[in-house]
Amino acid sequence: MVVTASRAAPPVPPSGSRLRRRRLLGLSALVVVLIVACVAGVALGAKAIPLDHVWDALVAPTGTADDIVVRALRIPRTLLGVMVGAALGLSGALIQGHTRNPLADAGLLGVNAGAAFLVVVGIYAFGVTSLYGYVWFAFAGALVAMVVVFALGSTGRGGPTPVTLALAGAAVSALLAALTSAVILVDVQTLDAYRFWAVGSLAGRDAAVAGQVGWFLLAGAVIAFAGAPALNALALGDDVARSLGHSVLRTRVVGIVAITLLAGGATAACGPVAFVGLVVPHVVRGFTGPDHRWLLPVSALAGAVLLVAADVLGRVLARPGELQVGIVLALVGGPFFVWLVRRRKMVAV
Repeated sequence: MVVTASRAAPPVPPSGSRLRRRRLLGLSALVVVLIVACVAGVALGAKAIPLDHVWDALVAPTGTADDIVVRALRIPRTLLGVMVGAALGLSGALIQGHTRNPLADAGLLGVNAGAAFLVVVGIYAFGVTSLYGYVWFAFAGALVAMVVVFALGSTGRGGPTPVTLALAGAAVSALLAALTSAVILVDVQTLDAYRFWAVGSLAGRDAAVAGQVGWFLLAGAVIAFAGAPALNALALGDDVARSLGHSVLRTRVVGIVAITLLAGGATAACGPVAFVGLVVPHVVRGFTGPDHRWLLPVSALAGAVLLVAADVLGRVLARPGELQVGIVLALVGGPFFVWLVRRRKMVAV
């Protein structure tokens, strides 16, 4: 008697109408949750303010202390959280698409390390002490690091590939991290100033910080959405993309520019914030599928939801103080990502 091993049938992909309905439902749910999170971001905080006072501060401010907290602190902070969360979610989906690496995020291509290193240089060598100064040094560092990674990953006859970009990013990140540690270890004042930026936070950021990075984030989003069809072709393989009329080199260059603007601007504004760019694309890909025309905008929306919700949670749990959003995301994002990997089969990039 011959015994044949039974094999599970492959999953049946959803039909076009089912997939479209699932996408629209997921998109609608994220919009509702984002609105709720933004309302909570304005209404809740380390300082307890009655809801009627919050409403008065929004529609008929009189200059009271509650009005100042709501209008000058909470509203800009929530707006910046939406912008940075959207940028991190969108850049995470772009990085995973371009590198075909499901564990890729902004740290893989040297963005965080480059930003951190030039912030330390700005503090140590130029005496920069304000967030407004950190933003420009951090963005410049992210830009330089991405250019170096792309240049190293492009060496050789094959040009930039997912493997060479990942290897170059890991090497550049390790070098910059070592240089950053060398500077902060020899100067205690630099360490004290740097650690407040490096924890990843929305606290203390006002409308001016959002204005500094807003145009970079907007430009990065426009470039990213415009390159979604080419990224779909690239996901089928370089040869297939070329046969469909797409330039692989141009697609990767455009992607690198978008990632630099998005991840660099977000990191400059709030410091290195982990897990948003890593977790969000996986969750979103579960109901949008791999089509980047849907994946990119929905990842941006989900990233905004996650960052604003984590910021509100940090303010509520630690009253009258607060937990920085980077800490909250590390505490929640790590276990959640482990659960996500163990409980469901990850959707292919």
